[in-house]
Amino acid sequence: MHFMTRIGDFPKRSAYTDETLADAILGGSNPEGRVFLGVMPRYALGERDMAILIAYLKSLSKDPSPGVTETTVRFATVITEEVSRKERDELLVPLERHIQVYNNRRPPQTGYRTGPRGEIIADPVFPQTSLAVWELKGSPETWRGQLEEYYRKEPVFALLSGISTKGWRPIHEFSEENRIPCLLPITDLPVVSATDWYTLYFSKGFYQEGETAAHHLARTENPVPGRTVVQVYPDTPEGKAFAAGFRDAWSDSGRGSLVDKALPAGTPVTREDLERAAGKERRAVLVLWTGAEAFPALEAAAGKDGVISTIYLSASLLKDGLLTVPETLRDRTYITYPYNLAEPGPAMTYPPPPRRKDPLQITDRRVPGKAATLYPVLNELFPSLESNYFRDYMFDIIDASMIDWRMPAVAPTFERISFGPGQRYASKGCYIVQLSKGDRPELVRKTDWVVH
Repeated sequence: MHFMTRIGDFPKRSAYTDETLADAILGGSNPEGRVFLGVMPRYALGERDMAILIAYLKSLSKDPSPGVTETTVRFATVITEEVSRKERDELLVPLERHIQVYNNRRPPQTGYRTGPRGEIIADPVFPQTSLAVWELKGSPETWRGQLEEYYRKEPVFALLSGISTKGWRPIHEFSEENRIPCLLPITDLPVVSATDWYTLYFSKGFYQEGETAAHHLARTENPVPGRTVVQVYPDTPEGKAFAAGFRDAWSDSGRGSLVDKALPAGTPVTREDLERAAGKERRAVLVLWTGAEAFPALEAAAGKDGVISTIYLSASLLKDGLLTVPETLRDRTYITYPYNLAEPGPAMTYPPPPRRKDPLQITDRRVPGKAATLYPVLNELFPSLESNYFRDYMFDIIDASMIDWRMPAVAPTFERISFGPGQRYASKGCYIVQLSKGDRPELVRKTDWVVH
């Protein structure tokens, strides 16, 4: 059973006995006579369950979390130096604007009012919020020290989004060890973990696309025993992430062996590379985690004696080359597509995208679309916190409130996002698509939104 406890409903600086807590949990009243949780049902809990729940409540914060004063709640966003000015502004401009709008929506106020049962209730205090930009420079090995120095000078309540084209691990580990929430950073290289707690990601990134390809292959109508499944990828962080996702999911499927071939970083893929990887077997399945620059080699290898029967590619890697898959390969090529297939309307991103006739490309929505997804989350989260700025309470709100948002009604990038108790990846799905024939190909959906 999942409980969400409003920490702020407990009077400040008061001592509680186990009996007091038990009475409050079951819908009673507290020592000051204020009735709270009155709308909650009563639960018949055994002694062991009650002991566990009381121990959990006692572990929660009684003092505001770091970064919170009586008048201000401080946030920060992390940006690494290699991010382009364009992408930096696409995140920062609307994020800073959102903070400004929130601060201006109503003035801070304090006062008292009478509740429906005559109890005295303090009006919530709505503190101002501030946003610092923590820019990380140099190699990722130096980021941890820079983060610690920023945090030492000015502690923050949480990290809001952030962006990097490199791996997020140093920032993830900083958040985990300091228990600092990090909400929806823009990264294709998140930390994939079943146990870490403090970073909430949009998705598993490139790893998730690898998973999707493996699940699709394992579920195809015609199984592949006797056919070689070959995975070719560059020896880079991006290539390794795709390959790890496919390898882990393929292993879990129990469908057969996998030939892994890592190419030196920066080395172009050649026909000989693909033919050697496929071996002497015919009708091989090729999982190729590269961009459109590999098309000439792929077309040459696939057209030779039917060496390659099925091909998997990634839309995230193809980018603007997504619609240039050679027509001779389209009927056997499957592409992972991790975003919503519907083009968003003009009001769903900031700034509004220009009207266009061509299918929306991955590169059009990387930052603006993900940034647009962040704002409804903040719109729901900030007012819900009221004056209860406790990090553990914030996670309770996210777990309980953001159950299932279908796109593009809330934001344009994903088919749906959701959080539940213990979940740390909002978008859990991905499409498999193909390209239609002709000079102006369109994306053809081959699967539903595959959820992992």
